[in-house]
Amino acid sequence: MTESRGRAGRDGDQRARRPPGTPCWVSLMVHGLDTTQEFYGALFGWEFRPGPQQLGPYVRALLDGREVAGIGRLPRDRHLPVAWTPYLASDDVDRTACAVRLCGGTIGVGPLDAAEAGRMLIASDPAGAVFGVWQAAAHLGTAVSGVPGTPAWNELITYEAAGAATFYGTVFGHAPKTVSAAGPVTLHVGGRPVAAVRGVGDALPRDRGPHWVTYFETADVDGAVARVVGLGGRVLEAAREGAWGRVAMVADREGARFALLEGRG
Repeated sequence: MTESRGRAGRDGDQRARRPPGTPCWVSLMVHGLDTTQEFYGALFGWEFRPGPQQLGPYVRALLDGREVAGIGRLPRDRHLPVAWTPYLASDDVDRTACAVRLCGGTIGVGPLDAAEAGRMLIASDPAGAVFGVWQAAAHLGTAVSGVPGTPAWNELITYEAAGAATFYGTVFGHAPKTVSAAGPVTLHVGGRPVAAVRGVGDALPRDRGPHWVTYFETADVDGAVARVVGLGGRVLEAAREGAWGRVAMVADREGARFALLEGRG
């Protein structure tokens, strides 16, 4: 994590349109939709309802009736990773797609309309990390933050931070800030940190490549880790103390990586 991570208030309402470049949604594409719903329902207490079906069967996860994330079934003709993918807000997805291409990125899916919810695309940056872009219409994105079971932060793990930060800054208008020589680069929107980029060089696993990691809030990271294991997931990095609390890196049944964060209040 980073010491500049912005934290929402407890039970923070997120019903406004996000400024461009702000993470506004996270989505997971998997092979087994039903078993994945069982996993995250038991882990976070999520319930589910159908969402737009442009890429195949898709559900939205709800916490106390408010939308927090999406889960879809991987289309057979799409070569997408089993991974949590953050979506960054845009006022014009088509214009953002042009910027992605001009800056050396690749468009994998879209731009396309997701029914009345909005317009989206899935892309990868020049190093290969996959991310989404969302132009909100009826669906503004994650509706609640700051409580257990909600996305808390997104961090890009890549080879070299400065180049990646330049790409996202050019495409989305992020203002990068380096916290320390050894720390990550934070991406700011309107003076507020919204994500981080961490360059790890050769320490990046060759079988994984550059990727985004989503952090989810939990009230008890050790208990959540135990539930992950009991539900058929696995621990990638044991819980440790970080700048904002205890953090553990885990994977679900299909190998999708995510982090659990127990904040300090």
